[in-house]
Amino acid sequence: MTLQKTSDIICVGETLIDFIGTQVEAPIKETKDYHRYLGGSPTNVAMNLARLGCNVTMVATVGADGFGDYILKRLQETDMETAHIAERKDLPTTVIFVNRTQHTPEFIAMRGADAEIVPSQIPDTLLSSAKIFHTTCFALSKEPARTTILEKATKAHSLGCQLSIDINYSEKIWPETSEAKKALASYVSHGAMVKVSQDDMDRLFGKGITHDEIFEQLHDWGASKVCLTLGKNGAKLSEKGASILQLSALQVDKIMDATGAGDAFWSGFLFGILKQQPSEKCMATALKMAAIKLQNVGRVPDYAEVLSDLMNL
Repeated sequence: MTLQKTSDIICVGETLIDFIGTQVEAPIKETKDYHRYLGGSPTNVAMNLARLGCNVTMVATVGADGFGDYILKRLQETDMETAHIAERKDLPTTVIFVNRTQHTPEFIAMRGADAEIVPSQIPDTLLSSAKIFHTTCFALSKEPARTTILEKATKAHSLGCQLSIDINYSEKIWPETSEAKKALASYVSHGAMVKVSQDDMDRLFGKGITHDEIFEQLHDWGASKVCLTLGKNGAKLSEKGASILQLSALQVDKIMDATGAGDAFWSGFLFGILKQQPSEKCMATALKMAAIKLQNVGRVPDYAEVLSDLMNL
């Protein structure tokens, strides 16, 4: 990362509406009521980092409808750059229904405009100004976003921008597993920092894959850092040429909702990277953010206090 870069991070991908069930631990078929939240993994990361004081640009596409208007209003409230968010009159804003749980949530996605990300939304001037270029497996799962993101990631890397990705793989979103692996390997090959969960890897590579095999596979693809989140068992970090670092999760007395906890974790990790903190501090910040999110439904609260906690870890 160079000193002349003025933007901390570009988050590219799905911005959508999450309808999260109000009945605790009820499957979707038994959930009667839902509350509306701003959602989408790169959107959550963008919101978290913007509210932590980072300079954030969001690149996404929404429908020209009430949900799209709500999303734009919420994003603009954080002072992030929203000029690269497009609106489509012919497609609705993407919506996902999620059950409320402290485990891996069940979801039903009703996709609309989210995949309509085109090259003109990500000019080279934007890429050259940024320190980190972040996206997700979800964002890569459909065209034209896939081709756009892969091409722009290659360009970003050539301009000295660090790539980041959450491999939040689900066969429900991307049934063609071999196609997914090919696209992910292409993105990761540019020295990307990778966040994965055990569930993600079980779905992508098959159940039974070990932690060491996960790290080996992703480093073989070209990953510079691999963070493996393990829920209540904390997380592991593997870096090329270094010993695996494992930290325990923070104690959470009452888990309110697990939706977005992985995004909070990665927001904390990237915040540490942007602050040029050592790996162990980045991991500690990530786990702190995840613990805060687990105690709240929807957004992470009171960022003045959170920021103070993170800076004093």
